[in-house]
Amino acid sequence: MKNTLRQVFHSSKFVAGFIIFVAILLLMIIYPLINPGNPLQQIGVGTFAKPGTYVSLYDATKAPVSTFRLPDAAEKRLGTSLSEEDKAAMVEWFEAVGADISDLDTNDTEKMLEMWDEYYDPSAKPKGMIRAKILYYGRLDKSLKEMGSGDGDSISIAEPNEEGVLEETKKILDTDYVNTKEVANVKTLPLGTDNFGRDVLKELVSATGTSIRIGLIAGIVATLIGLTLGLLAGYVGGFLDDIIMFVTNIFTVIPGFVLLILISYSIGQEQRGAAVVAIVIGFTSWTWTARSVRSQVISLRNRDHVNLSKLSGHSLVRIVLTDILPYIASYVVMAFILQVSSGILSEAQLSLLGLGPKTTEVPTLGLMMNWAMLYSAHTNGSWWAYFPVILTITLISFSLNLMNTGLDQVFNPTLRD
Repeated sequence: MKNTLRQVFHSSKFVAGFIIFVAILLLMIIYPLINPGNPLQQIGVGTFAKPGTYVSLYDATKAPVSTFRLPDAAEKRLGTSLSEEDKAAMVEWFEAVGADISDLDTNDTEKMLEMWDEYYDPSAKPKGMIRAKILYYGRLDKSLKEMGSGDGDSISIAEPNEEGVLEETKKILDTDYVNTKEVANVKTLPLGTDNFGRDVLKELVSATGTSIRIGLIAGIVATLIGLTLGLLAGYVGGFLDDIIMFVTNIFTVIPGFVLLILISYSIGQEQRGAAVVAIVIGFTSWTWTARSVRSQVISLRNRDHVNLSKLSGHSLVRIVLTDILPYIASYVVMAFILQVSSGILSEAQLSLLGLGPKTTEVPTLGLMMNWAMLYSAHTNGSWWAYFPVILTITLISFSLNLMNTGLDQVFNPTLRD
């Protein structure tokens, strides 16, 4: 056993896949300790909040204030205030008045404002430009002047007094800064929020754990069914072999995913928990394991040690468990790993079609993809709602397949160096 483990962990592919998979498992265990709570809790009212750190404006106004005069503060403030439409309109004006924009970078706010001060003339009427457009540029110029008026800008905070009249209680200058550690409520969302306003990273960690559990249950079910039927068909043979192969061929002829869809649809949404979906996936994906195990057993059943056990009067169960199963154990382990990977992918496909586990219980990787697709995250630029899910599914499948390839190189004599 020690020698076998030593050989396995000498395989670079197995070790690489093992490290990736263990890292994912550690993240699943550690992150909930750092950020506990319900992964399906809605913390945002809007949808698809961008990744970043969010500070309570209410608490920030009550935090101790420090004064800073940063040299590029005004430019940054203007840069975030200018929309892409405004920048495009400014470039259009420059072109209309004949300015050289060959080297202009629209992200260089300072340069854009310098050119605007130089080339904008409220009395100018570029050829072919309608009056509504000219009025728009007038409003844009006024807005730019208001935003870029420099130090001294302020925002007044007013609260009603005893008579209900608003009175100014505080004035916030554009040079006032607060330390985020002094703000009572600060929330960091490394992956933003999804369409329901839920923390995507917390949801992703929980969904990864659920999907792996589904894969493990599906892998166990499929491997046990395939292993049992394959051992019986291969060792006993005869009429029992014909019956088992007949059933296996029926399941093989019917596309497994189509059968999976039909069974999942017939169960109904309310009864489709994670465990039920996993069992259904396992029940529809055992055929190739059964056929492969049967082939392996047929090549072993007439070996000398098996014939010796027969002559010794050992039972069928003992012969199968002690004289045949140990010789195909490595193959069974590899088949199980592939079944786990296949189970995770099958759940993702089912959930993407709306036939996965109940959406109100636990998140899964497939459900997260389904939610992102339903709310058009891929078309509105909300990449954080679906890309981390795709990356996680890819990493899990890649790590499991690497481990399987490494095991195959160790146990398959034709692949050994």
